[in-house]
Amino acid sequence: MKTATRTKKELMRNAQSDMHRHIQDIDLSDREKLALTCRILFDKGHDSGLAGQITCRSDHPDTFLTQRFGLGFDEITAQNLIAVDQDLKPLNGEGMANPANRFHTWIYHEHPEVNCIIHTHPTYVAALSMLEVPLVISQMDTCGLYNDCSFVPDWPGVPVGNEEGTLISAALGSNRAVFLAHHGQLVTGRTIEEACNLAILIERAAKLQLLAMAAGEVRPLPHELAQEAHDWVSTDKRNKVNFAYYVRQALKHHNDCI
Repeated sequence: MKTATRTKKELMRNAQSDMHRHIQDIDLSDREKLALTCRILFDKGHDSGLAGQITCRSDHPDTFLTQRFGLGFDEITAQNLIAVDQDLKPLNGEGMANPANRFHTWIYHEHPEVNCIIHTHPTYVAALSMLEVPLVISQMDTCGLYNDCSFVPDWPGVPVGNEEGTLISAALGSNRAVFLAHHGQLVTGRTIEEACNLAILIERAAKLQLLAMAAGEVRPLPHELAQEAHDWVSTDKRNKVNFAYYVRQALKHHNDCI
């Protein structure tokens, strides 16, 4: 066995290389990816009526794509997404964005590395948020959020003002996610794929935390191993491979969205 004497780091590097060599990226536009993300998250339990926003930067500076207010995640298509400016005005004058998109504009302005934002109120995140405790990452599958999720302990009310924008943008800091007490979650990504994966992950983490808290005391992970796991699942290629799987799932039921 040729790999029997190789170190863990060598095996991890080889696996990363194999992913790039053997797995092709899916060929989709940002509009298609964003519409599919809406459908994916609907199927994963992120639906909460008209609450929640999914956005990504568009081709023009200081503008982004988002869903039309009035449509649910399960109704979004690549065609009915709208592009809006920083004042949330549609570029073509049609429809309107969710007014809560205002805090997205602050994040895009203050965090130039962010290209996609997902804010939702999924069931387990919402339930855990009622306890005013931070999200705890203590299981291997959720390590993508280890040391990467901020906590806002105070609910500022309906997030349609600039105050909420400055609060949430500042709370994000150098992390990719924010857990909002009495509210929900927000995740960001350099790509749509990354943000979609984190949104799915944060709801699973909240579910596991609630189940574990009901059974006993949650024990911490060893820091170095948890950070290693975080970095292992947080590469651009891994995000694309995961997203492609979720796309295949969604297209079995939502082939109308693209």
